[in-house]
Amino acid sequence: MAVETLTFGCRLNTVESEALRVHAGADGRDRVVVNTCAVTAEAGRQARKAIRRIARERPGAEIVVTGCGAEVETEAYVAMPEVARLIGNAEKLRPEGWSAAGTGPGAVMAARHAEPTRTTAITGHTRSFVPVQNGCDHRCTFCVIPFGRGASRSVPASDVIAQVESVVAQGGCEVVLTGVDLTAYGRDLPAPALSLGGLVREILRSVPDLARLRLSSIDSVEADDALLRAIAEEERLMPHLHLSLQAGDDLILKRMKRRHLRADAIRFCETVRRLRPDMVFGADLIAGFPTETEAQFARSLDLVSECGLTHLHVFPYSPRPETPAARMPPVDPEAIRARAARLREAGADALRRHLDAQVGRRLTVLAERGGVGRSADFTAVRLPADKAPGTFHSIAIAGHDGARLISA
Repeated sequence: MAVETLTFGCRLNTVESEALRVHAGADGRDRVVVNTCAVTAEAGRQARKAIRRIARERPGAEIVVTGCGAEVETEAYVAMPEVARLIGNAEKLRPEGWSAAGTGPGAVMAARHAEPTRTTAITGHTRSFVPVQNGCDHRCTFCVIPFGRGASRSVPASDVIAQVESVVAQGGCEVVLTGVDLTAYGRDLPAPALSLGGLVREILRSVPDLARLRLSSIDSVEADDALLRAIAEEERLMPHLHLSLQAGDDLILKRMKRRHLRADAIRFCETVRRLRPDMVFGADLIAGFPTETEAQFARSLDLVSECGLTHLHVFPYSPRPETPAARMPPVDPEAIRARAARLREAGADALRRHLDAQVGRRLTVLAERGGVGRSADFTAVRLPADKAPGTFHSIAIAGHDGARLISA
């Protein structure tokens, strides 16, 4: 019987859900695995709501909870009568983790090695995600993910390259390297280990038939010279970077315990654009972090234009229990919602300006499912229905609808 998985949260969770299907279904049970997220309170609320729905719809199925929610909000899930078992992040990708003797949540904090996921594709996706790193050694004051994922651990370069080769051998043409703290890649591996930039270059050298390589979210302050050289010189490394910025005010950044200041973010974007003029930036930004004043929020709002951001992920601040930020003076919830809306509006305006600049150009687009595709800089393009997923096309851009480009 096929195992059903329900995934919340990040791309890493999505990839891991595909990989754990084999182990979760080995004993043939009617089982639903809920791979949870703990990055916001809303993520946990949605997961628990889904668990109750599954229990009503499939009363005979065993519901197993894993992911960061299982690690960080263990008691909340243990208290749910619908949940049969919790499996920790440290063991969900290993066959022995699904045995009755599994250790459950908590073991991830002692994990010192990152296991390759050994998955080559995600059902329904054109791009293939290859996790190269897991965990985080930093302690941002708003974040619980290090406690859900453990210490930073890197997958050896040889294993990463083998996974990319497998993707290409099965017809894949675009790979996204992903991780929790991607730019920390290699620091825990024996010397002489590659950094992220070195890994990028080694992948592209070793797998010449890979058409496109992308990076998921990076921490710009950790970008070293090797990564900057790869950005400048490797044409198959796509000109799109998603930055973990979070705020644009220096005092708020310090209270977040981030390792960069506003000027560092602006300087990084300027440097990268000099190296790669076609680079497009996305960013994570938090609205309404505790103690944030209107003037401090305005600096985050201004960062959209000063960094030239195009694709925004906006998060209204959500307090997580046991984090330092949860003990700081909160911002009024109405103000948080209003600030998040203003950030999203600024993001929508920035995206429209970017789309305006593409009209009249001819772009190389990788077709995806549902009549859309992506250009090199990750801009969405609406395509004719006859464009098969996973194929490249030279497309003349006639206009846009505010979210996607429209082909001529």
